[in-house]
Amino acid sequence: MHTAPQQHGTDTRDHPVRRAGVVVIGAGQAGLSAGYHLSRRGFTSALAAGDAERSFVMLDAGTAPGGAWLHRWESLTMATVNGIFDLPGFRQSPPDPGTPARIAVPAYFTAFEEHMQLPILRPVQVLSVSPADDDPDGELLIESDAGTWTARAVINATGTWDNPTLPDYPGRESFAGRQLHTRDYASLKEFAGKRVAVVGGGISAIQQLEEISRVAEVFWYTRREPVFRDEPFTPDVGKDVVARVAADVEAGNPTGSVVSYTGLLWTPYALAAKERGALQRRPMFTAIEPDGIREADGSLTRVDAILWATGFKASLSHLDPLRLRNERDGIEVHGTVAAADPRVHLIGFGPSQSTVGANRAGREAVRTLTSSLLPA
Repeated sequence: MHTAPQQHGTDTRDHPVRRAGVVVIGAGQAGLSAGYHLSRRGFTSALAAGDAERSFVMLDAGTAPGGAWLHRWESLTMATVNGIFDLPGFRQSPPDPGTPARIAVPAYFTAFEEHMQLPILRPVQVLSVSPADDDPDGELLIESDAGTWTARAVINATGTWDNPTLPDYPGRESFAGRQLHTRDYASLKEFAGKRVAVVGGGISAIQQLEEISRVAEVFWYTRREPVFRDEPFTPDVGKDVVARVAADVEAGNPTGSVVSYTGLLWTPYALAAKERGALQRRPMFTAIEPDGIREADGSLTRVDAILWATGFKASLSHLDPLRLRNERDGIEVHGTVAAADPRVHLIGFGPSQSTVGANRAGREAVRTLTSSLLPA
């Protein structure tokens, strides 16, 4: 079996500035789709000698293939994920429903990388992307902890995992118990016999609330009353949701969580939480105190832990030098192209956050940049 070419990050000073036609940042579902379509269109590895204009490299912050799936909690199995769409041109064997997602999905991504022989460097943390000069059609400078690259175009596929949302409530720093975010959750076992506040109204919040309620007393807090859909999530509903998110992105509006567009489904874990009495939603508390939470009615609820299942935002701080954001803190995107700088494509962003959407966005980004920035 061949091994996908990878190199480990080193100090920037160890490398001269290198060049590629396209730099892909991130190697999750969206990034791998982009890599596939670049290869299909004749782009070659920027790590080998050849035509630098029609070459590409992929910079991934992970230590191994799998993207954010490497970090999912141990009890999230393939039976409970919302479905992983096949990567382009590479059908996945049906996984055992009981296999943890953090094992099954990275194994699939690894097999895809080995099959495609993608030019991936990891672990590489991209620090900034900026114009190389004053020419708006010129090169971009991609600086990382493993050296600097210049490129005609960047396809950004960094997802959200590295940018968790953690609300700043009064007294949060005074809490004497444990606080953690969804990304830090490992297993229900660590909460056995505890009193746990779960904050958030998304899919992960419901999954973790249900799990923890098996072994602990839980208290559920959301800013708004959660909306559960009685009807199934049909393809027509999906198209409507994608269209609404796309409209927001094209208008340069900040987008909300996926659930804010879709509502929640009565999944088996949601029904289990309801039957256990765990879906007793409380309005958001007014403050956090050393021993617990000050409720909206003024009473104190003592808790041992607070789980902030409050979601994520797009991880894009490395793009700040390009000034893509507008006064509303949104990024206007047409298709995959950033309106403020057409050399930058955002995939796995906005309407392309799902696995099928990420696949399509990778294809669209490559099609667009090869017909405009890098014509054959």
